[in-house]
Amino acid sequence: MTPAQGATIFGCAGPVLLPDERAFFRDADPFGFILFARNVDTPDQLRRLTADLRKAVGRDAPILIDQEGGRVQRLRAPHWREWDTPLDTVERAGSLARAALLMRLRAQVIAAELAAVGIDANCAPVADVARAETHAFLRNRCYGTDPATVATIARAVADGLLSGGVLPVVKHLPGHGRSHLDTHLALPTVTVGLDDLREVDFAPFRALADMPMAMTAHLVFAALDPGLPATQSPTMIRLIREDIGFQGLLMTDDLNMEALSGTLADRTIRSMSAGVDIALHCKGDLAEMRAVAGSAGTMTPAAMARAGAALVLRRRVEADVPALLAALAHG
Repeated sequence: MTPAQGATIFGCAGPVLLPDERAFFRDADPFGFILFARNVDTPDQLRRLTADLRKAVGRDAPILIDQEGGRVQRLRAPHWREWDTPLDTVERAGSLARAALLMRLRAQVIAAELAAVGIDANCAPVADVARAETHAFLRNRCYGTDPATVATIARAVADGLLSGGVLPVVKHLPGHGRSHLDTHLALPTVTVGLDDLREVDFAPFRALADMPMAMTAHLVFAALDPGLPATQSPTMIRLIREDIGFQGLLMTDDLNMEALSGTLADRTIRSMSAGVDIALHCKGDLAEMRAVAGSAGTMTPAAMARAGAALVLRRRVEADVPALLAALAHG
C-alpha cells in the first residue's frame, strides 16, 4: 500500500531548489508543489526545477501554477505567450459559442506550454461570477456576469487543459464573486441569502462538480456560517461536498492570505479540521513550511483516493500548437 503523503502543497524560494529545501521536501513528502514568478527564468531552468522537485520526493508529484492568462500568469514573455484578461476575451467574442471555443483553444495552448516545462496542474478555471461589486483583484479574471456563461466558459477551459494532460484546479469554491475586498489583505463577508447564493454563486461550481481538483475561498457566508471563512468552516465544506456535489481533491487557497487569522499552524489546523484535503502554502519560506507541515499531517485515505483519481488524468500529449494558434486567430 502506498504510504500517505503530506497533506500539503508547497512553494519554493527561487529558481533553483536549495539543499535545505530538498532535505525538507524529502522528509515532509508534500503531495505536490506550486510555482510562482520568482521560480521562473527560462524554459530550460524551469524544466530542471520541476525535475528536481520531483526527485526530492521520489515520485511524479503534481506541480501547479497560476496560468489563467491576462493579469494572473506566472509564465510570461519573451519565453511564453501573453494573453488578454479572460473577461475581455469573453466579452469581445460576440457569442457564447465563440467565446467557449476561443477559451478552450487558448487553454490547450497554455497546457502545451506548461507540459513542456514539467508543470501538470493549472489553478484555473475561475468559476466565480463577476458582479459590479467584485473587487478588482478578481473581476477581470472571471468569465462572465451570469452563472450560465461562467459555467460554459469554465467547462471549456477545463476541457482544454485536460486535453493537454494538465489538471484543472477550479477556484474558488463555493464562489468568490461577491467579494468586495482583496482576500490577500482582508476577510470579506457575503450577506445575501442562501437562495441567491444557490441560484448564482454556487451554480457554476455545481456544473463543474466532476472536476478532479478545486480550491476554496477565504470568504464568510453569513447566511450559512457567520463566524468562519469557507476554508475553515465545516458547514461550508459540507455544503461543497453535499449541496454543490464536488467530490474531487479539495485544497485551501493560500494559507498566508490575510483573510485568515492566527498563526500558520492555527490556520492549517482549522482548515484541515473543517474537512479540506490539502493545505496550500505558497510563500516558499522554509520555517513557515515546517509549521504548516507539522499541523497538516498526512493525507486521509479519502484524500489519497481523490488524489489518485485526479492524477490518472495527466495524460501527456503532444499538442499541435501552430494549428491551435491558427484556429485561435480565425476564431
